[in-house]
Amino acid sequence: MDKLNEIVGAIDAFVWGPVMLVLLVGTGIFLTIRLKFLPWRNLGYALHSVLSKEARTKKRGTGDVSPFSALMTALAATIGTGNIIGVATAMFSGGPGALVWMWISACFGLTSKFSECMLAIKYREVNEKGEMSGGPMYTMKNAFKNKSFGKTMGFLFAMFSVLASFGIGNMTQANSISGALEESFRVPSWITGVVLTVLALLIILGGITSISRVSSVVVPTMAVFYIIAGIVVILGNITNLPHGLYLIFGMAFNPKAIGGGVLGTITVSVMNSIRYGVARGVFSNEAGLGSAAITAAAATTDDPVRQGYINMTGTFFDTIVVCSITGLAIAASGVLGTTNAAGEPLQGVQLTMAAFSTVLGPLGKYLVTIGIVLFAFSTILGWEYHGEKAFEYLFQSHKYNIIYRVVFSLVVYIGATQTLDLVWNISDIMNALMAIPNLICMLLLSNVIVEEVNRFQPILEKERKAYKGK
Repeated sequence: MDKLNEIVGAIDAFVWGPVMLVLLVGTGIFLTIRLKFLPWRNLGYALHSVLSKEARTKKRGTGDVSPFSALMTALAATIGTGNIIGVATAMFSGGPGALVWMWISACFGLTSKFSECMLAIKYREVNEKGEMSGGPMYTMKNAFKNKSFGKTMGFLFAMFSVLASFGIGNMTQANSISGALEESFRVPSWITGVVLTVLALLIILGGITSISRVSSVVVPTMAVFYIIAGIVVILGNITNLPHGLYLIFGMAFNPKAIGGGVLGTITVSVMNSIRYGVARGVFSNEAGLGSAAITAAAATTDDPVRQGYINMTGTFFDTIVVCSITGLAIAASGVLGTTNAAGEPLQGVQLTMAAFSTVLGPLGKYLVTIGIVLFAFSTILGWEYHGEKAFEYLFQSHKYNIIYRVVFSLVVYIGATQTLDLVWNISDIMNALMAIPNLICMLLLSNVIVEEVNRFQPILEKERKAYKGK
């Protein structure tokens, strides 16, 4: 078993290694340049669209849920433990400079997220139940001229998505919840497992409308609550913030110039900083993986580009806002590089808890725990929808979706009560493998993406003038 763990761990390290990260960020850079930086230039318009009253209605076009609900369900799947634990891991393994590389990868991730979501809406279908079905697998099936190539690519993406949904979108999240509750509140893992399974079943059996209804309340509430707590911590350590920012920017590009690149127990190189910053950034916002595009396809919209811009803001909220709060709280608190009572360096969730505790005292630990519970549970809900739609694609029918919903909910219990490194590594590999067909798809359809963006630009300019003139 140890040998198998070792082999799977080595494959995991390879698939999430430099080649994968270059492919993910490289696709974003290529598309950003081809689109003449329009997704960046239109970010203000996109944010205005998300926050408008119209985004909460189903007035404009066809779809299953409102544009805002589609974004919140996609965000439910992406704002997860990566925003709390992932950022701390990146800053421990890659130094404070990893945060800068997280931001850089997120900027290009905006374009990837826009492109995959826009294509998913353009090529979506309506199933026998009258529900929208879309995502990279439908884009590949419907957009490629070579139909057998498109169907093969679509099948591979859907298969990897289903497998990833049980691991990264389910077990790892449930395990984070039970671990956090056990550590902070001494709740036995089996109790957490039972409660999570029952809650998941109740919400998931209601399908996308039920999931989006819960996500539309939980995601904004928990994000605001976490951001406020993080800002309090940053303000409480405001005198240390300039030094924290100096370390973040200095160690992103020239760690040797800053104390030989050593920070307490942490030794850093630029390559490590880039690797962990980009990997954790992508892991957190999922730009380029194609998962968010599945949810985007359920949105009520009259234009795929419009909803593409709305969904693109998910990467902005996830990485530029929420991850930054965690990163700045850690940098300003001065806990990076310190050790615990046993003399071990603080990392992961312990690091974030220590940062919040510098200002909030024991309450800081509990706030981080509640954040993990809400973030991770909403990820379970969002990923269920991703996996369900991929499952539906594999069987070419919605009739078996109920089986997937029940099995998915029961697997939550296993995740909460077992630590299965092997399962986690395999699901991590599936997550990376999802990205490969999706990135190939975006590169092959880059002409379509450019055409659609250019077609919508005059409409966008007109709308922008209208709301600026109000």
